[in-house]
Amino acid sequence: MGTINEKKTKRGKVVFDAEVRRTGQRSLYKRFNRLTDAKAWVQDTESSLRSGRAFAQTEAQRHTLTEAIERYILEEVHKKPKVLQDHLRCLAWFKEQAGSKYLSEVTPALLSQLKGLFLRGITRFNAPRKPQTWNRYLSVLSCVLQLCAQDWEWMEFNTARRVRREREAPGRVRFLSNEEREKLLEVCQKSCSANLYPIVVLALSTGMRRGEMLSLTWDQIDLGSGVLILEETKNGERRRVSIRGRALEVLRKHAKVRRIDTNLVFPSETKDSHFSLDKPWYRALRDAGISNFRFHDLRHSAASYLAMNGATMLQISEVLGHKTLQMVKRYSHFAESEIADVVERMNKKIFGD
Repeated sequence: MGTINEKKTKRGKVVFDAEVRRTGQRSLYKRFNRLTDAKAWVQDTESSLRSGRAFAQTEAQRHTLTEAIERYILEEVHKKPKVLQDHLRCLAWFKEQAGSKYLSEVTPALLSQLKGLFLRGITRFNAPRKPQTWNRYLSVLSCVLQLCAQDWEWMEFNTARRVRREREAPGRVRFLSNEEREKLLEVCQKSCSANLYPIVVLALSTGMRRGEMLSLTWDQIDLGSGVLILEETKNGERRRVSIRGRALEVLRKHAKVRRIDTNLVFPSETKDSHFSLDKPWYRALRDAGISNFRFHDLRHSAASYLAMNGATMLQISEVLGHKTLQMVKRYSHFAESEIADVVERMNKKIFGD
């Protein structure tokens, strides 16, 4: 039920106090300078109450973005330990730029302004920010706003979903040539670090991620059958990895000199923690004369070799542990000859040529 009361302020100005009450819900109140505006507000509010939207709209005017972010950090972010630091960094940026804004003010227009501000900035390495980085930041904020809308009833809807994402550049594909691969393996084999050669061979053979290998323990590996099980992966799914050829031989040899004070396959050489990879890795790249190459590119190399040896996109996806085929499309050009052979066989089959 809506009511409008005409009042005079201390300065003698006539104002109209509009109030909408409904059983079991908190009253909504707003002051207007014009009677027509007050009547329109009462009608809109009563309509919103009937549809269940008014409460969320009111809450959005009471809570700031900082409140939402802090509640998310307190209640939710610990559930995502693998991306904890990334989320905290993204949310700190939004708090700094728009934390004082009420959730009702966090509109698609405001987020578009923040996007322009973000893309004009530079990274801590003094490089321009990339569009895909903004997409990641916006996705993190969307997690917060989705909870505001769905679970906490602080917003009517997630406004971040109404902001257009930036077009992303194609994924980087840098893989080792045959000469680079042989030179790198030769240098790694001579490294003073006993872990470097096995871990590089394993990365090239299986396409495993750096973190997956560094956290690998001996109870995850069956050297007899050449299989290892990854219980925790980036996408949260359990994955079975086949180890064959030189990788299996190297791991078996590595197991013969394993340390008895740790279960890690690649432990630190001085303390009970995982292997510190960076220094021996960069030294090996320098000695091998290889430039513009990151450790993660060993994963790209493994995928590229699979494609060039006839593996399908689905098979590459299974080996790398991707949930969708989108991530492996970057390797499709390596399999062009295989695709051409498939098309040729199909034509011969149906046309007899």
